Amino acid sequence: MFVGFDYGTSNCAMACVENAQARLIPLYGENTFAPSTLYAFERAFIAESIWQQLPDGETKLLFAQSRAALLSQSRNGKIEHSLTNVRDGLFFGEEAIEHYIAAPSEGYFIKSPKSFLGASGLRQQSVDFFEDVVAAMMLNVKTRAEQHLGETITQAVIGRPVNFQGINAQHSNQQAQEILTAAGKRVGFKDIEFLFEPLAAGFDFETRLTENKRVLVVDIGGGTTDCSMVLMGPQHIQQLNRKQDFLGHTGERVGGNDFDIQFAQKLLMPEFGVNSTLTTDLPMPVMPFVNAMAINDIGAQMDFYDIKTTQLLEKLLRETSEPQLLNRFIKMRNGKHNFAVVREAESGKIALSSQADCTIDLGFIEPNLFPVCTAQQFAEVSTQLLQKISALITEAVTQASAQPDIVYLTGGSAKSPLIQTVIRRLFGEQLPMVDGDHFGSVAAGLGVWAGRVFR
Repeated sequence: MFVGFDYGTSNCAMACVENAQARLIPLYGENTFAPSTLYAFERAFIAESIWQQLPDGETKLLFAQSRAALLSQSRNGKIEHSLTNVRDGLFFGEEAIEHYIAAPSEGYFIKSPKSFLGASGLRQQSVDFFEDVVAAMMLNVKTRAEQHLGETITQAVIGRPVNFQGINAQHSNQQAQEILTAAGKRVGFKDIEFLFEPLAAGFDFETRLTENKRVLVVDIGGGTTDCSMVLMGPQHIQQLNRKQDFLGHTGERVGGNDFDIQFAQKLLMPEFGVNSTLTTDLPMPVMPFVNAMAINDIGAQMDFYDIKTTQLLEKLLRETSEPQLLNRFIKMRNGKHNFAVVREAESGKIALSSQADCTIDLGFIEPNLFPVCTAQQFAEVSTQLLQKISALITEAVTQASAQPDIVYLTGGSAKSPLIQTVIRRLFGEQLPMVDGDHFGSVAAGLGVWAGRVFR
């Protein structure tokens, strides 16, 4: 059986094709989306969980050989945590988030691993780690989908951004796709194809077109923004090779997560002392605060929790003119509550899409800590990110050497009125703008394409 698999930065989804129509597969009850998060009591549990679920044979043997040290550590970890099965110490989706927030100083929490797959300079140990994380997540989603369908899934079209995060785009894209392929093969996908996510979103939309159009697909997900200018419509939809229809593509690692982080850095970190001064009248160094909120940057997180940062904060505490604020920051750091702060920023961002102001609940840091943020403030701190998205849209149109007939918006962050304002400034009020299924269109389009390449 074949599926379209949206292994997204924020959420995962799968779609199958029934009666020539793509259908999202329920994964958790009726919920068709699974947050791209994993929490494990021990890193070694991730490896052993994969090993346990591999069928006996060469693949399982080779995996055991490559992860021998981890599998040995896992046995000790089970004793320490009084577990009979490592899968009892491994959680996905909302369960992972809940476990992490309840005990942030314990275990391994991974959010949006897709953001790191193209990172430059990864050592083999890190590549193995991300491959295991991706495989564990894929296996969780695949198993749930198979349980719902009552069939074994062996073929998948997996979505990918135009460019993964990394300094060298070509190397980053190759590395990320190799990790995804290796993980997919490991969990039982015999055949794997890849398709650009904005194109997948556009294919779903194309099934509803009654005449040929130049469609600008703007896909703003959790971690990336991808833009594609595509010829679509009845004349094109039946063609298996659509290369000549793709007029322009751009992509960059800027998405909803970046808006959350910017919100947290600029609107919440003042509550923790980022804009305060030292007794020498010098400004407070900003880097610890930037690193704290950069939860999608491995290097930043390592720096934030490094002993050098501990020493710096101790020094700053002696020199700050507002020690109560910096003490609040240190408390947040010691409790590893930075992810929870960014999550509250995300809730604020969503609220400000439909209201003028909102109250942010930081009571888990300190009683009665409830700062108020406004939509105007959020728009101002988002200016740079919006400019990046505007540039990506403009470049896709430039590559195409033609103006779009329609703009098709998809991705969870595309619902923001700030994004729609950017598009209106670029193209005016008269250009039709269509809202897709912001969360499901990519998976559905991947399912449509899977039906074409695997049948």
